[in-house]
Amino acid sequence: MHKDLVIIRQLALLPSYDVYSLRISLRQLHIAVNDHASLRLSPEKSEELSEYMILFTRPLTQIIYGEEGGDVKTYDDLIRMFRDPDVAKARERLINMAKTLSIDVMDVPIFLENYGDTFMALSYFRYCLERLEPYFSACLESLGPIRRHFQLRQNGNLMKTCDLIEEVINAVTAKITGTLESFEKRTHQMWSNINQEEFRAVKAMVERHHVTIGAALCGLTVKMNAFAHAFPHSGAGGPIKRADFMMSDMIQGIEIIRDAEKHYANDGG
Repeated sequence: MHKDLVIIRQLALLPSYDVYSLRISLRQLHIAVNDHASLRLSPEKSEELSEYMILFTRPLTQIIYGEEGGDVKTYDDLIRMFRDPDVAKARERLINMAKTLSIDVMDVPIFLENYGDTFMALSYFRYCLERLEPYFSACLESLGPIRRHFQLRQNGNLMKTCDLIEEVINAVTAKITGTLESFEKRTHQMWSNINQEEFRAVKAMVERHHVTIGAALCGLTVKMNAFAHAFPHSGAGGPIKRADFMMSDMIQGIEIIRDAEKHYANDGG
């Protein structure tokens, strides 16, 4: 068998193709990832995620720059300030931070880049989740007319399918939301008592969930994109057409999304 075919078959089984989960999964397949530009977010997407990333960088800027860190709007701004600190107070805080981490002050930027790589992933996941929320609402709202339809409501399998779809969407989104909120809370706690061990513990916790969150979001994105394509507005299609969609496209593979955590719980560790 050709070696590329082996790789292709392995790639076909990956749970998610978002850039962060993919880097983890490819490393597990012993495929080099660091030198591939296609495995990094584009500058445009990184800038788009800045508003999410600031949730994680704000406590950092407050520790090192205090109120003077208000000009930091993006993660790149933050890195530039750390690489070339031109404020004596900031330099002193950098030195103190390096002592706390037991690293050389010149290694602080490397630490911060690792921090950024880890928590930019969380920003990316939150961006994906918020982007999908209108589609979740539209999909769930479409179940009402199906359930009320005088003919369709007599179909027991269809009613069970609608219940399962609603359960999976609500349960998975609640799980992802709760996990992201837990990460944010732990991150803020980390900066109140920062040290290498605490950072590594938080980083490991995040990475353990990279693939599970990515797999669930990937599956939901595929389903919601298909729904939006079939029904681009609220008046598109009637209950019968939407019921057919639920019984075919929507239900197929829904259990994989529901059980993503069971399937991929150990992939990010």
